[in-house]
Amino acid sequence: MRRRTTVAVGIVLVLGVAGCSSADNSSKPQPSTPAPPPSSATPPAQTNTAVPVWAKVLRQPVDGQHLVTQHRKYVVTRASDEAGTTTIADKSSKKVVVRHVPAKGFVAQSPVVIDDRWALIEDIRSEGSDPEIRVVRYDLSTGRAGGIGKLPRVSEPEIGGYDGTFAYSSTDAKNRSCLIVASLETLSSRTVGCVAAPGYIADPVVSSDSVTFSEITAPETAGRCKRVLTASLSGGPARPVPAATKCIQWSGASVGGATIWSEVAASDPDQYQSKAYLRESADAPTRPLGAVATDTILACGNWILWETRTVGSGGEESFQINRWTAGLAKPQRIYTGKPGIALTPMTCQDNTVYVEAADLSASPTYTEAISAPAG
Repeated sequence: MRRRTTVAVGIVLVLGVAGCSSADNSSKPQPSTPAPPPSSATPPAQTNTAVPVWAKVLRQPVDGQHLVTQHRKYVVTRASDEAGTTTIADKSSKKVVVRHVPAKGFVAQSPVVIDDRWALIEDIRSEGSDPEIRVVRYDLSTGRAGGIGKLPRVSEPEIGGYDGTFAYSSTDAKNRSCLIVASLETLSSRTVGCVAAPGYIADPVVSSDSVTFSEITAPETAGRCKRVLTASLSGGPARPVPAATKCIQWSGASVGGATIWSEVAASDPDQYQSKAYLRESADAPTRPLGAVATDTILACGNWILWETRTVGSGGEESFQINRWTAGLAKPQRIYTGKPGIALTPMTCQDNTVYVEAADLSASPTYTEAISAPAG
């Protein structure tokens, strides 16, 4: 399966999520152990369960600039042009440090991984007979572009990032799809696990202490299976997250030993919604959490967050944001959108959650990026 891409004209919303069956038909761009990298994330303070106050970050026309993420030093935005030009500006001086324009035929892919000095930007070319993935690492002290050194080549477009740590799929010499966890600063890495072709690894989601990802085996066959696994950033093998329903796990996030994931089958009539589940630890029982907007689960600080979608009697949609952390008996709602306001998937940076709310019924239409501390 593919994660959504925030590129091209306008803004890609939760409403545009692809169906689970997309894994079967997608074409994979072809690529030609030491200790795991440390995360550059600031350790979160003691968990605060008070409902956070959302702050307004950036309001723009739908065809204007869109917030990708905001670092304590930098603001990362993406234009609504066809390729998705990415701009990184100094937060204090407003000076543009990087203006990244994808090469002809390429489009920008989210997210942008960023720390105090470096930024990683990915472009993909999925159309035509020669699909390709390009990854550029920028030195924010000079604005100069470079490669990713001796890191294994990126072979799937999904990159998961948490501050200065990122995870992605690479194809090794045995033609296996492998999950790589790497440090943006040092370009050190480790291989978490591999799956033999034609299976592949996708959907990496990185938290402050874990990486959660999907493993697809036997694609394009009746025996196709998709499961979620999680691994500690400090080392060790990945462990499967037992599914509530066999072989239809979609994606998830883990932190502090707990995992929240979603399940949706290709045959389900509503691909935009999945069933969410929680395991508070590896040996804890599975707890159902109800419906979740597909592909919106992430971890930030000590919390795991996700979006939900409700449909009114007149067919008008509205979106909400929920979160959970260890010690809570049930999820906590921290955002309720007005009918007609759609949300992009959330991002996390420096222990802060960012999301764009788009009002497509307004005249003129607009998006407003908002943020809240993770707690």
